[in-house]
Parts: sequence; C-alpha cells; structure tokens
Amino acid sequence: MQNQITSMQIYTNKTWLTFLIPSLLGLFLFMTPINYNDAITIPVAILAKQLQAAIGEQMSMVISSIIVLSALISALAVFIKPAFISKSSYLKELFQVTPFWLAIRIIGAALAVATLTGAGPSLFRDGATGGLVLNDLLPVLLCVFIFAGLLLPLLLNFGLLELMGTLLTLIMRPIFRLPGRSAIDCLASWLGDGSVGILLTSKQYQEKFYTQREAAVIGTTFSAVSITFSLVVIAQVALEAYFLPFYLTVCLAGFVCAIIIPRLPPLSWKKDIFIDGSDIDNDRDKRPDNLGLFQWGLKQALSRAEHAPSIRNLASEGSRNAADMVLGVLPVIMAIGTIALVIAENTPIFDWLGQPFIPFLELLQIPQAEEASRTIVVGFADMFIPSILAASIESDMTRFVIAAMSVTQLIYMSEVGALL
Repeated sequence: MQNQITSMQIYTNKTWLTFLIPSLLGLFLFMTPINYNDAITIPVAILAKQLQAAIGEQMSMVISSIIVLSALISALAVFIKPAFISKSSYLKELFQVTPFWLAIRIIGAALAVATLTGAGPSLFRDGATGGLVLNDLLPVLLCVFIFAGLLLPLLLNFGLLELMGTLLTLIMRPIFRLPGRSAIDCLASWLGDGSVGILLTSKQYQEKFYTQREAAVIGTTFSAVSITFSLVVIAQVALEAYFLPFYLTVCLAGFVCAIIIPRLPPLSWKKDIFIDGSDIDNDRDKRPDNLGLFQWGLKQALSRAEHAPSIRNLASEGSRNAADMVLGVLPVIMAIGTIALVIAENTPIFDWLGQPFIPFLELLQIPQAEEASRTIVVGFADMFIPSILAASIESDMTRFVIAAMSVTQLIYMSEVGALL
C-alpha cells in the first residue's frame, strides 16, 4: 500500500493541474450533453453552429473557395513541386497526393464552382445533389472540423485517454476487442458527431495508439451520427413521438453489430500492426501487480501530462488538425457525395440493388417492402436520403424501420465514407 501511495506522490501540483484542467475542459466541450434551443447537443457543436450563423449567406462562397484552393495547391504540389511544399513534411503530406486523389479534389472544385454559380448540367447542382452537399452538408462539417480540430488536443495530450483507456479496458477488450481508450471515440461520435470520432481515431492511429485493425473497427462500427442529427432523422419521417424507442433501437442494433462485425471479414482480416508496420505489444494493457486499476490509469495519465506540449505546440497541432480536415476532406466529400447522389437520384441503380432485400422485408412483414428496399442501399450515398424518400411512405412502421436503419448504417459516402 505504501508503494502505491508513494507512486502517486511523485507528481507536482503543476502536473496535476496540467492533467485536470485541459482534460475536464475537453470532457465538457466534447462529451457533456446540454440543452440548447430545445435540443440535446454538446458545446463543440454549439460553437460550430454559432460560427455557421456568423458566416451566414457567404458560407457557400467560403466553402467553394477552400475547395478550389485545395485543388490548385494540390495540382501545384504534384506537377511543379515548389520548394516551400517539398521541404515541409506537413505540406507535402497534405498536398502531394496520388493522381487519383488529385483528380477527386479537382472534380470536387469543379462541382463546387458549378453549384455555386449555377453553371453546367442541373443534375450535378440542384438541391438534391450538389446543392445538398454544398449548401446543407458542408457548412456543418466545415464548422465542426474547425473547432474539433483546434480543440481535440485537450482530449488527446493531457492524460484523459490514458486514464479512461485503462479503466475501460476490462469492458472494451473482451467485448469489442478494442483498447479502453476507444470508448472516448465512441462517446464523441454518439454525443457529438461521427466526424469527430473519426478525427479522434485517425489522430490516435497516426500516433500509434491504435493498430490498423483497431482503427478500422472503430471507424466503421462506432462512428455514428449525433443524438441531435438522430432527432432530425426521426423528425423527417414525422415520428418524433417515438424518439425514445427509436434511439434505443439504434443503440441496441449498433451494440450488437459492434460485437459481431469486427469478427467477420473484411475487418477480421485487418492486421494488428501499427501505421509504421511495427507489431502490437501484447502487454500494452497489462498493469503492474502492485497498482490497482484506477491507480495505474492515473499514473499513466499524470505521466502523459508531465510531458504535455507547450501552448504554442498545442496551437500548432490544433491548427494542423483543422487544416487537414478542411483542405483534405471537404473536396473529397463534395466530389464523392455529389456523384453518389446523382446516381441515386437519376438512375435506377439503387432500385436494382434493393431488389434482393424485398423478400427479406416481406418475411419480416414490413409494409410497403418494395419502397423500403430502395432506401436500404441508397443510404450508402448519404444517410439522410433514406429518410427523405421514406417521408412519402404511409406506414409508420416502415418509416420507423427505415429511419433506424439509416442511422445504424454508419458508412455513407457523403461524409463518413469520404473521411475514412
């Protein structure tokens, strides 16, 4: 016992405050549900909404400018390779992309300009395709990316993940085959936004806290939309009175899938190696025999806080996080999201793909099974499209099922798929 007490007394008051203040602030900003405008949300989402309101009608112009800037600098980096990019590892990684991703960024820029100016074929820029992505989806993502990127170091760099990871290992490891710290990613997604959870996961994968398999599992099975957006979905199908059973259904389905799917291909084929190819340390979650679970977690947290970055480095890291997401992801979402929506709105492809689900839906006695089958696959383009299509379906049960499936279907190309 004396050894345990002594091990916790070696840290100074400064170290304790360095751990406590940023960690508590991060918990408040990213994981504290509060009531705002009659909706449950988190402070980071409120900040994002305030920024979105401040930019106002200029938002589409701002986003289009960012996407065009990203495409131009990427083309410059790939074809001309100026010294200021080639000599900067950060700029080189951000802008010297492969030909495929360069093409995607250029396509995204072209679609953004066409949608903004009204030029080109209407099927690429109307309110159900490019207009939906540029005017409805990207404004939310831009503001979330900025604040999430700037403030994520509060969660990552001051010991919170070390403490929570140690405490939750006993749950996350046997049930989901994941380290305990992944619970923070899951909570950030469910309370905040799926993109926040993916950004958290990506940063920790790059810093060798997650293996390839762990990052893939977290990104594909836990990156749910927020409680707030779930309310938007259930409102779209006019079933607000059933929000509680709806959300409980989504949570139960997500929990079961998160247990089963990581044990199936292709996720089970992912290797337990880190980003640099090094093997996993099987003893990384093992604690010393002379320390209890909480004491070991606290010791790791304080050790991390003791080596926390300076304010300058913290600001630099946050700015880079935000720039990575804004310049790297927005063009991809504009391109892939718009193309997927064009296919969904103007071709029968998703109708054909939905045909095999009709017998299954009929077996489950879901009314209007044929109309419901189309929404199952179209959610791959954007998770909100099924709810839009379901609004005209008469059956409450069918609309409920479609809404629940659209939220539980975590990977959709207009946001999460592009981020991954």
